[in-house]
Amino acid sequence: MITAATASHETSPSFDIRMVDVGGQLLRVGIRRGDGSRPPLLMFNGIGANLELAAPFFEALEHTEAVIFDVPGIGGSPAPMLPYRPSTLAQLAHDLMRQLGYHGEIDVSGVSWGGGAAQQFAFQFPKVCRRLILVATSPGAIMVPGAPNVLMKMASPRRYTDKGYMREIASEIYGGAFRKDPTLINRHAAAMKGSTQYGYTLQLLAMIGWTSLPWLWMLPQKTLVLSGTDDPLIPVINAQMLATFIPNARLHLVDDGHLFVVTDPERSAAIAEAFLGED
Repeated sequence: MITAATASHETSPSFDIRMVDVGGQLLRVGIRRGDGSRPPLLMFNGIGANLELAAPFFEALEHTEAVIFDVPGIGGSPAPMLPYRPSTLAQLAHDLMRQLGYHGEIDVSGVSWGGGAAQQFAFQFPKVCRRLILVATSPGAIMVPGAPNVLMKMASPRRYTDKGYMREIASEIYGGAFRKDPTLINRHAAAMKGSTQYGYTLQLLAMIGWTSLPWLWMLPQKTLVLSGTDDPLIPVINAQMLATFIPNARLHLVDDGHLFVVTDPERSAAIAEAFLGED
């Protein structure tokens, strides 16, 4: 329910931001208004990422109404009392969308860690999820991992609490455009709200042992798999696996790194909207 106590709004050029109580869990939610010409898009963010980090992509959307929320324990959403699994998060997201008034079909996207949550949502709610966009992600625990030195840096939320450290390691862990122009990370770093160790750990624990490989072949949604060709964190072979095992999927490679949605939001939004707008 959205009560007077939880409906406080924040000012943002990209979002209508509010706090929403979903079954006792407060969620900080951002809504980008669209023109109503297509179903709304629910987006799951990357690990440790607050909703503001999606602002460049949301600003570049022309038609699509889009919703994103801070995962419990991240950004402005209070941490839950107990750990959660991808299935728990999918149910929470489903209930949030219904509570916001979206009672028909929706489209779902997920970036990196959020790509796992998006796959789970599509599997768990096949009649609700119309189309699926998977960005720089993998099938979960059974994947081809990135370089060990990159994965070690991802095990800690330090890059979200220390902006100088983020600028220092961005080209190494994200690759792509950051290798050519390290200053591109500045806008991204400025939007970071910080992630607690507890909230970040809950996200890591949620995906331990989780994999979508046994049921990818069952996903009915038309799916777009996007991957950067220079992704040190999640090598492109993982996107090729997803596109191979999901029956109605196609692969689109982007000449960039892990965060091409951040470094080139206009092109990313155009690709996504073209896919969502297809008959």
